[in-house]
Amino acid sequence: QCLHAVGCAEAGLIYQRLTPIPDRESHFHDDEVTYVSLGDGSTSEGEFWESLNTSCNNRLPILYLVEDNGYAISVPVEAQTPGGDISKLVEHFPGLRTLRCDGTDFLASYRTLGDAVSHVRSRKGPVFVHASVTRPYSHSLSDDEKLYKTAAEREAEARRDPLLRMRHFLKAQGLATDEDLADILTSVEREVNAAADLALAAAKPEPNTAAMYVFSDDVDPTSSAFATDPAPAGTPETMVANINSTLRDEMAHDPRIIVFGEDVADASREEALATVSGKGGVFKVTHGLQRTYGSDRVFNSPLAEANIIGRGVGMALRHLKPVVEIQFFDYIWPAFMQIRDEMAMMRYRSSNTWSCPMVIRVPIGGYLRGGAPYHSQSGVSIFAHSPGIRIVFPSNAQDAVGLLRTAIRCDDPVLFLEHKHLYRQTYNKAPYPGPDYMIPFGKAAVAREGADVVVFTWGALVQRSLLAAQQAERDGISVAVIDLRTIIPYDWDAIAAYTEKTSRVVVVH
Repeated sequence: QCLHAVGCAEAGLIYQRLTPIPDRESHFHDDEVTYVSLGDGSTSEGEFWESLNTSCNNRLPILYLVEDNGYAISVPVEAQTPGGDISKLVEHFPGLRTLRCDGTDFLASYRTLGDAVSHVRSRKGPVFVHASVTRPYSHSLSDDEKLYKTAAEREAEARRDPLLRMRHFLKAQGLATDEDLADILTSVEREVNAAADLALAAAKPEPNTAAMYVFSDDVDPTSSAFATDPAPAGTPETMVANINSTLRDEMAHDPRIIVFGEDVADASREEALATVSGKGGVFKVTHGLQRTYGSDRVFNSPLAEANIIGRGVGMALRHLKPVVEIQFFDYIWPAFMQIRDEMAMMRYRSSNTWSCPMVIRVPIGGYLRGGAPYHSQSGVSIFAHSPGIRIVFPSNAQDAVGLLRTAIRCDDPVLFLEHKHLYRQTYNKAPYPGPDYMIPFGKAAVAREGADVVVFTWGALVQRSLLAAQQAERDGISVAVIDLRTIIPYDWDAIAAYTEKTSRVVVVH
């Protein structure tokens, strides 16, 4: 969760600076600290290092506490960390203050953490506290530390037991007697045992609750509330232009929307904007948004996909609305853990206490020259098998507007897939359908009627299926083409109706 901490810390600063956000004062404190703790083993993860990069770059108010007990289950620290000392590796990060303490010594820990919190509260940047601690017993019930720790090592650790050390301190200072400490122990054991008895006696969850809180119970993006009529104006525009207009209007509608990713800003060096036209994404989808809404709402990320998603998760937890971009679908895989295990599962695993409504925009697919294996992938099915993610895949410019606005205004994580081949095609152009146009999820579009066979498809394959259907018609075959528009959820009613109508189904993907 190191990257979530980065996003949470950034959210506080964003609330502090973006005065148009309603009730923003209730969402942050001027002197807030974001605290994240982890073990020495977790510092081997890439997300830890990605979080340090951004924490230091942005001088974020984050307090890292590494509780180093010398082992990641059975793997000793010298096999995890060069030199066996994580603080020596990070102490030269620019802007990061590094502190060390004996984590088994209460007073030393108290002083060190007090110093760290004071530094962060005064907005001097992040602090990294490296605490040397012990693990008083095996990692888990399936672990037996006697298999890899010597008796002498375990005896030395036992002598550093922080409870034992505190007991000696309290007695030496005349602050507690043996009787006092025995009463405390008895009280604690009684409380823990009572809680355990309650847990063991509790009823098992009913099977019908297994699918609760996969998605929001309060906002249903498949409902008629998200069905509005288009109000087209102007000349037909490409999908790129219509998505850009949608983002522009939605950012005006909701000041909580934050847009970031690789190259999405016009220019990270703001002074350059006086003389350059601006990048605005490799496909120009976000062009001009930074100029319009400022660098607090539109900014570039490092070239690190997990960084993008993890920070978005942290912001969404604090009720901002991240609309992030993964530059190419082919590069989404470093972020897969953050998407599948964190973003998608946040509401479910917290029993609806927390949620993570954010949008991930991703250019996807092939049919472009020069794409090759690392710019043409379309692994939609993997995400479709990841509960908790809405998946949208429009085939034309008007649908892209309506579906993107629904994605932004719904209360679930949405993977919004934009087929690169469709970005500037002339056949799918449409006038911008207005700032309120929405399309409900799970509502397919009938691209072509037919009676002999039905094709179910989406995205760039809709147009290719229509061309194939025209050829089939010359051979006397009547082909229906159904544009599903969203993969999660499917329009099962349309699928059932046309399957029953034709008894012949082709899935084109």
